[in-house]
Amino acid sequence: MSLLDQPHHDGSAAYVPPGPVTPGDAVPVRVRVPHAADVQGVWVRTVRDGEPRVTEARLDVRGEHEDTYVADVVVHNPVTGYRFLLGTPRAPGGYRWLDGTGVQDHDVPDAADFRLTSAPLPPSWPGEGTVYQVFPDRFARSAAADERPVPDWAVPTAWDTEPAPDAPLTSTQLYGGDLAGVAEHLDHLESLGVSTLYLTPFFAGRSNHRYDASTFDHVDPLLGGDEALAALSAAVHARGMRLMGDITTNHTGEGHDWFTRAETDPASPEHRMFLWAGQGEIAEGGVDVAYPGPGRPGYVSWLGHGSLPKLDWGSEEVWRRMVDADDSAIARWLQEPYGLDGWRVDVANMTGRYGATDRTLEVARRLRARLTGLRPDAALVAEHFHDYTADLPGDGWHATMNYSGFARPVWGWLADPHGAPQYGLPVRTTPRPAGAMVAAMRAFASRVPWQVAAAQWNLLGSHDTPRLRTVVGSAEAVELAATLLHTYPGTPFVFAGDEVGATGTNGEHGRVTMAWDQAATGGPRWDTATLDVYQALSRLRRGSTALRDGGLRWAVVEDDAVAWLRETPGERVLVVVARAPWSGATLPPAVLGDDAPELLHGGRLVDTPALAVTADGVRLSGEGPAVGVWRLA
Repeated sequence: MSLLDQPHHDGSAAYVPPGPVTPGDAVPVRVRVPHAADVQGVWVRTVRDGEPRVTEARLDVRGEHEDTYVADVVVHNPVTGYRFLLGTPRAPGGYRWLDGTGVQDHDVPDAADFRLTSAPLPPSWPGEGTVYQVFPDRFARSAAADERPVPDWAVPTAWDTEPAPDAPLTSTQLYGGDLAGVAEHLDHLESLGVSTLYLTPFFAGRSNHRYDASTFDHVDPLLGGDEALAALSAAVHARGMRLMGDITTNHTGEGHDWFTRAETDPASPEHRMFLWAGQGEIAEGGVDVAYPGPGRPGYVSWLGHGSLPKLDWGSEEVWRRMVDADDSAIARWLQEPYGLDGWRVDVANMTGRYGATDRTLEVARRLRARLTGLRPDAALVAEHFHDYTADLPGDGWHATMNYSGFARPVWGWLADPHGAPQYGLPVRTTPRPAGAMVAAMRAFASRVPWQVAAAQWNLLGSHDTPRLRTVVGSAEAVELAATLLHTYPGTPFVFAGDEVGATGTNGEHGRVTMAWDQAATGGPRWDTATLDVYQALSRLRRGSTALRDGGLRWAVVEDDAVAWLRETPGERVLVVVARAPWSGATLPPAVLGDDAPELLHGGRLVDTPALAVTADGVRLSGEGPAVGVWRLA
């Protein structure tokens, strides 16, 4: 049986009415039931106040190849889970379940149930195009950078020098990129279909990455100061793009003015803003406690690094200075003349968590309320490297950087056969079958509401990971990964340089400068063929409502190839990605509309699979590596 012969439901507009829901709404949810599935009877199972209820679904549309059933789900709890019971009297057991991971022939826990949430919808603008990450020190250097004094912590470094992969130089090499340099290259962002420019921290610190902020009150003078951010914001918004900042809610820098007062004056209000050894549940010598030197108190810090003291979100002073005050770190930069459109929150998974204390969801909800109170369409995105699902009920972070549910699965499928660096694990990875990739994607997507899954920032690398080109080993494999990125539900995210073939074995080594001197003609640090791939895929996504907003049905999952449908009520798109030659597949006739399939995108550096309409359905050939995208009417 084809995967497309299985019953299907997701949270997209083809199955759930679009728009917000409120408590008490009865939301009609639809399920597609192909005749080949041999289903006799459909019910929806919900859980209300902890008690399951089962309601019979009614036949909505009878078709030539498949039927559609509909049932009403009452949104009684803020997050209401549901799944479908499928009567299959001729199959073992007599019934199956359909949840977010697919059709199951055994009883399942509620963890992967579909979800309706009464939380407001995330803003739509991040998903209208690409989110583009700029690490300011490495993107572009304006002429004004030559006149700025170099701080004592920094090691001045020539623009075309390869970054050091290991300490001590990783945080001290200063290349001199600045915000005016970013403004000078916005044409490049537009050519990539960028809708959102995301800057890693612009606050002054004692490092090139600036995650060790010395203040939240001003932009680093090395980047041009407050005036440079205001000018960049005006230039970005004049082009119809958005601008997001990056803030550390988990910690400050050791040199932050709050922390220096806190450390020297135990009676100060600042002292109560941090977590100290020997206070409350924090034992001397406890986990992640730093002891920076004689005469200095121990304090909790990020992973025990003394340069990053941890904030105590049980302190009202932290709330006031970080969130609530008009000039708070969160609020002031959303106001003019800076006008940020939102924040990406660094180490969001650790914010408010230590020992028995867990305030992370409270922080997320209050940050979101503060942002949207100032700007109703502001975006709030969390950094989270592992299982984010418990942190995304829908009413806090709008989305996360989707490492676990997208980047890691894709890295695993397309890894360099000789072994690729694996971020955060003491191993090198070699290619896994496509079934492992798809299982991971479905597992994570199934555990959050659809509106969250559809807003996730999907990425293939960032300033914290090895470069995509290094992980997958070739420009051809980059094209396969980029096709997945631009056609999977969610928002495509690109770290500056990936689109021109940047390499790097770890996050620090991968923070290479942009080779603008090679942009016109190409060169060893500017792969124009890879850039063409990214630009073409961006145009493809912008021109397709199904690729931007549609649901997802897996059609083929073989070791070396995957195919899936993206669907809205008005458009159906077929995507095929093969990493190697494969046996091919035939999709059932029900996928076809009245018109012939239209090729929207074929391979640039790899082949395009052959597609033929036969009496049995749609035949896909077994070429590879190859990518192809068709509209099926």
